[in-house]
Amino acid sequence: MKRLALFANQGATSSRLVGVLLLTLLTLAITFVLPPVADSQLASGAAISIVVLGLSWLIGWSGQISLGNSGFMAVGAYATGIWAHHHASSPIIFTFVLAMAVGAFSGLIIAIPSTRLRGPYLAGMTLAFSAAIAPLAQNYTSITGGEGGLFFNTLTTPHWFLNLFSGQNATIDANAQWTADLAVVVAGVTFFFMANLFHSHTGRAMRLVRDNDVAAELVGVNLPRTRTLAFVVAAAFAGLGGSLYALINATVTPSTFPLTLSITLLTLMVLGGIGTLSGAVIGGIIYAFSSNLVGHINSLTGINPTSNLGANMQGIIFGILLILTMLFTPRGIAGLGPRFGRLVANRRRVAPLATGE
Repeated sequence: MKRLALFANQGATSSRLVGVLLLTLLTLAITFVLPPVADSQLASGAAISIVVLGLSWLIGWSGQISLGNSGFMAVGAYATGIWAHHHASSPIIFTFVLAMAVGAFSGLIIAIPSTRLRGPYLAGMTLAFSAAIAPLAQNYTSITGGEGGLFFNTLTTPHWFLNLFSGQNATIDANAQWTADLAVVVAGVTFFFMANLFHSHTGRAMRLVRDNDVAAELVGVNLPRTRTLAFVVAAAFAGLGGSLYALINATVTPSTFPLTLSITLLTLMVLGGIGTLSGAVIGGIIYAFSSNLVGHINSLTGINPTSNLGANMQGIIFGILLILTMLFTPRGIAGLGPRFGRLVANRRRVAPLATGE
């Protein structure tokens, strides 16, 4: 029986690997036909999807609330900026690992006292952490660059990739696509890791703690350790997403990760679907191309983009989408697929009865 279970687990892991690999390859192929601006937007969306995935793990699977993921992003981004400022030639993989380690450590610091908190108290504590990052960055000017932040450019496009492009804008096209491809590959690796974590023993323990912590404790689940692990993983993913986001923009400043970003991340998670891989992908896509939607709406309505209404149009759109999602599809956009499948199946069962077969 153990041998059969082992083969089943290996088969499931292989299936998840194939699924993530196909989606990653498809997205990489799409980057070849997108213009440079869209490639840059896709890269930012991939970075945000990693953060949304970690948040979905924390809220959707462990049942804990966090409004501090923009702070964890900032920690990872500043770790990347400080390291790149002094070690510009270091391998990019090491930079990502460093950002995840620093993010995980900050998550551990927050998680230790948060295991005793619930609901709005936990949300308030994580929000306070996120609010404290910007003042700290502004005060330690010699390390973080203060208000002006840090500027760096470590995403160098390889020569073999540059040779694939020709024409007047070859360098611009190659740089934008290389950044998008790198972000997509990093996102693919993290999604594969999280897909296996969802279906692991730890993932099942998380769901049990979320649904019934008393029952979880009775079967031997260590509640503080499980909740702490949820925070550490989510913070590590946020640190990685913040690192990638900073590398894409080649800068990190205190204003890059405002408190409103935490609300945006939470909104994207709900819109996509809480606790799902596809929901994180959808959230990243919405974030990537939301600026295009905002631009079209401002253009159609004649709203000045620099006005107070135009500047806050993205938040207004996200708010409307959030209300509609909660009313008509509480499980998010990702829940529409299974819902549509059940509807089709029910109609197929009803059809023979209606015809008298």
